Formats: sequence, structure tokens, C-alpha cells
Amino acid sequence: MTKQENKKEDPLEKGNTTAVSSYYGSMTFDQKAIRKKLPKEVYKALQETIKSGSKLSPDIANAVAHGMKEWAMENGATHYTHWFQPMTGSTAEKHDAFLSIDSDGTPIERFSGAQLIQGEPDASSFPSGGMRTTFEARGYTAWDPTSPAYLMKGGKGLTLCIPTVFISYHGEALDEKTPLLRSMNAVNTAALKLLATLGVDNSEGVITYAGAEQEYFLVDRKFYSMRPDLIMSGRTLLGAMPPKGQQLEDHYFGSIPNRVLEFMQEVEEELYLLGIPAKTRHNEVAPHQFEIAPIFERANIAADHNLLVMEVMRRVADKKGFALLMHEKPFAGINGSGKHNNWSIGTVEGVNLLEPGDTPESNIHFLVFLVAVLKGVYKRSGALRASIASIGNDHRLGANEAPPAVVTVFLGDLLEKVLDAIESGKVDFATEKQVLDLGLAHLPILNKDYTDRNRTSPFAFTGNKFEFRAVGSSQPIAVPNMVLNTLMAEAMDEMADEIQQKIQSGVDRDSAILEIIRTEITATKAVRYQGDNYSEDLQEAAAKRGLPNLRNTPQAMRALLDQDTREMFARYGVLSDQELTSRLNTRLERYIKGIDIEARTLQLMLKTFVIPDVSEYQGNLAGSFNGLVAAATTIGVSDKALKSQGAHLKELAENLSDLLDMTAELDAVIDKLSTIEEEFEAADFCAEVVLPAMDKVRTVADHLELMVDRSTWELPTYSEMLFEH
Repeated sequence: MTKQENKKEDPLEKGNTTAVSSYYGSMTFDQKAIRKKLPKEVYKALQETIKSGSKLSPDIANAVAHGMKEWAMENGATHYTHWFQPMTGSTAEKHDAFLSIDSDGTPIERFSGAQLIQGEPDASSFPSGGMRTTFEARGYTAWDPTSPAYLMKGGKGLTLCIPTVFISYHGEALDEKTPLLRSMNAVNTAALKLLATLGVDNSEGVITYAGAEQEYFLVDRKFYSMRPDLIMSGRTLLGAMPPKGQQLEDHYFGSIPNRVLEFMQEVEEELYLLGIPAKTRHNEVAPHQFEIAPIFERANIAADHNLLVMEVMRRVADKKGFALLMHEKPFAGINGSGKHNNWSIGTVEGVNLLEPGDTPESNIHFLVFLVAVLKGVYKRSGALRASIASIGNDHRLGANEAPPAVVTVFLGDLLEKVLDAIESGKVDFATEKQVLDLGLAHLPILNKDYTDRNRTSPFAFTGNKFEFRAVGSSQPIAVPNMVLNTLMAEAMDEMADEIQQKIQSGVDRDSAILEIIRTEITATKAVRYQGDNYSEDLQEAAAKRGLPNLRNTPQAMRALLDQDTREMFARYGVLSDQELTSRLNTRLERYIKGIDIEARTLQLMLKTFVIPDVSEYQGNLAGSFNGLVAAATTIGVSDKALKSQGAHLKELAENLSDLLDMTAELDAVIDKLSTIEEEFEAADFCAEVVLPAMDKVRTVADHLELMVDRSTWELPTYSEMLFEH
């Protein structure tokens, strides 16, 4: 067979009309590939490991590794890597070749079970939040068999990527994935306990699911490369608003520009090869803003896949001459980007525990789990807010474009009426007729119409899932899902105990369940909010109800100092006290360093672009004006004309003077920040002093941009970046 004949058809090749289902997941070591490459007994042992979490024997591990290597090499891979998620907000990998050299010098490809199961990258260069010192370099990556290995394109070839967790020598989690997996175990244990209390003992397990609607901006790379702020910080630190922004509301769901559509299509095709179920693509509200959304998956796989989505989009954008902007607020004055995290919980048998049913019994079970969510979110809203705190999200949350910093839950009119009726004692579920009269029997038909109405809510019930809308576009979803899972495990655990205590006191099961539902409805009423979350009414309601209003990252991160919250994470085996402290320290450090980078970048741009450009234009304008004054008598220029043009030059000069003064103030603020050692003090200084100083100088710089000749102003403008395709 010739090389040409042996060449596989590339489903990404232009003009290829191959059905997606025919190549979906072909670059993953999925169930189809596993069955093909592994002996039956090895396949069964691997499935048992995936199902139960048991360890693989060395013989089985070697067989799995051999099959995986053979599959990868057949597809053109030469290297493998343990792909993991350190506490940096991104991913990490180190590539090793399959190539080995025998003792006689013969080259051979090898990949052992030990290499599959465990790697040993240098942990000293990754954030640990104080859990280890720099000289303690040993860290381990460990294979997560529940997330499929895959082949990733890069450079001139393919690399076998093995999803892993990352832990220290002493077993502490140094990544974002380990706590997520632990939280899923906590949910499983607590949910099975609650189901058993409800009289359901035929389920083998409970899983949380997630799906992240990913928003993003695209700008032409030629503009991006001329903007130091986009390169260094991901957002524009300067830039005057163009005459048109999003006020015409003509971009959302509009026709996708051809060049962007080609980008989207190539991204989707690569994602399909990787077994990532991309479902929806569309224009978002702001100019040059778009969205991609997947079908829901197990939470740990969804977290892996969302990071891969961002990675693939970034690479394809480069290829297509775009720059991908994942920052939550890359442009002032128009909408920023979020990542709606759709979260649900269900049994391994396929029963969605947040799906209203068509029988009284199933609806009671639905209400128990619904109320458990309310209980968890109400009790742990501070931790939930902390899970999505970041520099970028601080610019977005609380503006009239994104949910506020106050965490409330929206249920919709129908469910509100149901809960109010239960609370007031109008229903006891004794007969099916009472359930029908209440309207519960119609929930499966009505839920979507009655719940997806409030786009301003940070945490909304949307039919059979909750949508956490406050997650930032650049953030990995492992952390918010870990917190959601943990608070849900605690709430289910407590409700199971409360119901069981009622039953043991002699109350029949149905009455006990209803009593606890009613008690929790009353206890959590404060967190339910059906109004406009953008309005001042919410701020007033939050104060009256005692809901935390954590307006910025330093305030939000203080929620993780709460001892009861820390004990919750430890009690459910998700994060030890030391691991939680490390995350708090790492997030604060990232916040402080991020704002320091932004401030220094702005300082650089002011001194090397704005001030020189304005000074040059001022000199040209002054020369022109002086020439006009000299010729005024000769050519008959009126005093009014001289006065108005002189006023324009004066305004320019005074604004430049203000800019110079404010730049000096910013210099002093940056110097002061470098002297503050205590992290919360430094973070507060960033939020309360550095950012306002940056905003103050930006206001003047943006005004000057509108006064300076475009040929003199070197930085690409908002008009160019947002409206030139």
C-alpha cells in the first residue's frame, strides 16, 4: 500500500461532508477504542476501576498502557503527557517520548503501566499557597481513568494526553481537579443516604453533571499585537467608546460573519474529534462577542472539556488571524463575558433528581432535592461567591450586564407558588388529588415556560437544572462545581438526618418528609429572589435579609476564613484546612499580581504611547495655531475663530497636564503596593486604591484619544477592534 493510499481521510479537510457521528471521538481512547485494544478481562477490570475507584493491578495497568500506546502510535502520536490543572487557572503538561533505548542500543517504543498511572513533574514551580517550599520539588500526577485520554494536535504532530490529578509528596491536592473528584464522591454518599431515607434504595450511585456556556471575544490579531494591554492583561486598559456599541441590540443572534463562522466550524470539528459535544454557536450581545455551548456531561469530564474548548479555540484563532479574548471584561462600556455553569444531579440509572415528575411520589422527591439546593446555597453563599471571585469578574459582576455580587436563587412563578402553598400548610400530599390541585402534576409540561424568565439572576432554576450565571469566562469550572457539590452534599446529609429523626420519633415517612420540606422552605426564604437583580431593590433586599454582598475579590475571599465553612470542606473530605488555606493564598496572590501587572502595563502605555502621541499632536496644533495668529490680520481671521481654536488647544494642554499629574499619582500608588506584605492588606489596597487610580487616569486618556488626530494616535481604537472583521 502506498503512503498516499494509507493516508486517512481528514474530517477537517475543506469540503468534507462526512457526518459528525462517523468521526466523533476518534481522537479519544474511548469505549470503542478500549474494547478494540484491550483483552476482555483487562477491559472488565478497567471498567470496574472506573465504576468503583478501585486500584488497577500492575499487570492490568501494563496491559492498558500497552493498548493505549498502540492506539496512539497508530494515529501518529510520538509523545505522551500527563495533562493536569494546577492552581494557575490553566493547564500544564510535560511531553515524554515513547522512544526508549534497549541495553544493546536498539530503539524501541515503550509505555508502561507505571508511566500511565503516575508521573513526577517538578512541583516547586507551581502554586502551592504555602503548602510547600521551593526546595520541596516532588509532586505526582495520577491518572484519572474516568476522563478519556485523547490525542492533541500541536506543531507537526500528535501527543497522547492523559488527564490526571496533581498531588504533593504528602498527598495534598495541588490542582483543581482532585477536590472536584472528592466533592463528587461526597455528593454520591450524601445523595444515596438521602434517597434511602426517602425509601429509594435501588440506585447504585449519584452523579453531578455540568455544561459550560462559554462566551468569548475575537479581535483581529493585527490589532491585538499593537495593544500591550491585551497582550499583558487580556483587557483594554485604555480606549474611548465608539459612537456605536451594543445599543442597537443588533448583534445578539445576528448573522455570524463569514470569517468568524469558519473559525467556529474548525473549532467544532476539532472538538468533535476529541469527543467534546459542542452543540450551540451564536453571536452574543456585544460586537465581536460570541458563544459556544456543549451538551452536559459528568462534572469532572465537563471541567476537562471546557479547558480543552478554550485551548482549541485559542489555537484555531491564531491560525485564522484572530486573537481570542477570554477576559471577563476586555472592553469597557459594553458587555463582558461569562460562563453559565449548568449544574444538575442524577442517578447512574438516568434519573435526574431535579426533574419534576408525573407522580406525587416523584414530585415529593424532586422537592426534597430542590429544597436541598436552596438550603446549601443559602447557608454557603459566601463560599459560592468566593468560588467565582477574580480580577476580571470584579469588572463584570454587579453591572447591568451580569448577575450581582449578591447570590440569590430564582425559581420562577410556578415553583414559588408551590413552595408558598407548602409553607402555608395548604397541602399535605395525603392524596393525589391535592397534588393535582396544587399544580405539581403539570410541572413536567410547564417548568421550562415558568422558570427561564429571569436572565439577571446569578443562580436560576431552568427546568431540570440550575444555571450558575456568575462564573467568569476565563475561569475553570472545577472550582465552582466543587463548591456546589460540597454545599449540596452537606445540605442533603443534614436533611436526611432531620427526616430520619422525625421518623424515629414516630412520624410516618411522608409526613416527616413534608415537615422537613416545609421547615427548610421557611428557613431559606431569604435566598429566593424573583425580581430584577440589576435594580437597587436587590441591594436593599439583601441588606434586610442578611444576604452577603461581597463586592470584590478580597471581600469574597474572606468568606473562606469562616471556620464553619472550612470545617464543611474538611468534613466531606474535599479540602483539608491546609489545602483550603493554600487556595485562599494562591487566589489572593494571583489577584494582587494581576492588578500589579495591569497597573504597570497602563503606566507603560501612558508613558510610551499616550503622552508622546498627545505631546506630538499638541506641538503640531500649537505650531498651526501660531501660524494662524501670525497670519490672522493679513487674511482677516476673526477674533472668535482665534478664540475657539485657542480654547481647543488650551483644553488639550490642560488635559495633558492632568494626565501627567495622574500618571505620577499612579507611579506612587504602584510603588506603595510593592511595600505591602500582608496579602489581604495588599488585596484591599488593589481594590480600593490601585484600581480607582487606574480608572481616574483612564478617563482623561480616553478623552484625549477623542481630541488627537487619528494618524498620530498609535493604539488601535475600539471602533477598529470591534467593527472591522
